[in-house]
Amino acid sequence: MIIGLDAKRIVRNGTGLGSYGRTLVNDLIRRGEEGVEYLLYAPDKGRNDLRSQIIEGARFCYPQGSPSSFRKAWWRTHGIVSDLKRDGVQVFHGLSGELPIGLRKAGIHGVVTIHDLIFLRHPEYYHWIDTKIYEWKFRQTLKEADQIIAISECTKRDIMELGGVNEDKIKVIYQSYAPRFSTTVTAAQQQEIRQRYNLPERFILNVGTVEWRKNLRLAVDALRLLPSDLHLVAVGRQTDYATMLPKTNRLHLRSGVPDADLAVIYSLAEVFVYPSRYEGFGIPIIEAIAAGLPVVACTGSCLEEAGGPYCLYVDPDDVEGMAAALMSVIDGADDRAMHIYRSQQYIQRFRGIDVAGQVLAVYRELI
Repeated sequence: MIIGLDAKRIVRNGTGLGSYGRTLVNDLIRRGEEGVEYLLYAPDKGRNDLRSQIIEGARFCYPQGSPSSFRKAWWRTHGIVSDLKRDGVQVFHGLSGELPIGLRKAGIHGVVTIHDLIFLRHPEYYHWIDTKIYEWKFRQTLKEADQIIAISECTKRDIMELGGVNEDKIKVIYQSYAPRFSTTVTAAQQQEIRQRYNLPERFILNVGTVEWRKNLRLAVDALRLLPSDLHLVAVGRQTDYATMLPKTNRLHLRSGVPDADLAVIYSLAEVFVYPSRYEGFGIPIIEAIAAGLPVVACTGSCLEEAGGPYCLYVDPDDVEGMAAALMSVIDGADDRAMHIYRSQQYIQRFRGIDVAGQVLAVYRELI
């Protein structure tokens, strides 16, 4: 069985879609299924540090020659199909919501993972041109897909409602988290990372792009109601939204943090906060729980589905509620240990080897 996977995000994106692809591919390889070959198709080699995270057992494939940016985009949307046929690929998996045009006509089964439809559900968070492009790609992908993987029940409902897709064509398979977030971190590693990123002694952690939809402002505003020695560290790419946040020496923005360092930063934090207004799933919540942190998130999308009943959830505009929730799980709080323990039990359903097994079953069913 020869499986092709879209690896553009695997070699280019440090977090988000890139993390999803790398974790899934590595978990598929670790299963050691006999007679299964994995080919990873990317328009270029991308970043060495990200590409090297894929363990031995898969082969990268690139377009021939040294194509321009336009030709790379064309190859990924159209030209890749002839390469898939040449390589004998039976199933092609679009890991980031897209499939190439002509896949079905070429007799290759198409599987696509759709993470969210925020561009349709909340177009106000995007430039209108981007919204039109994303919607066109989504409609084209639906024509090519034999099977859709939704990463949450919330995303499945959006696909059915906004895409007009029959429920039978959609399978919910949750995201998994990388094992490094649940491994032991040494005191020496913690000290080195704290110094490298100039991190405060006590801090609440947020991980994700600093943008309007992620609603970091809620956590910043809650700081004034929390102990003065408790800071907020936000790790992720910064947009113009970061410049609109209130100015305070208790907010620390960090970007360009490698995955290995991020795992240590999780271990240094006291609480994890995820105040996003809308998500397709919310993998940082699971990473935080795996690292032993209590989590406070927001209602309104799928975050309760990701974090489970022992995380705390507040309205995305409730500053006092956010502060109260954070206070209830900081160091020394009565129920802190219970929230962590119960949440860690809940996320066992997202263990990578189980997720990979479900995805592999989808491939086998199609063939």
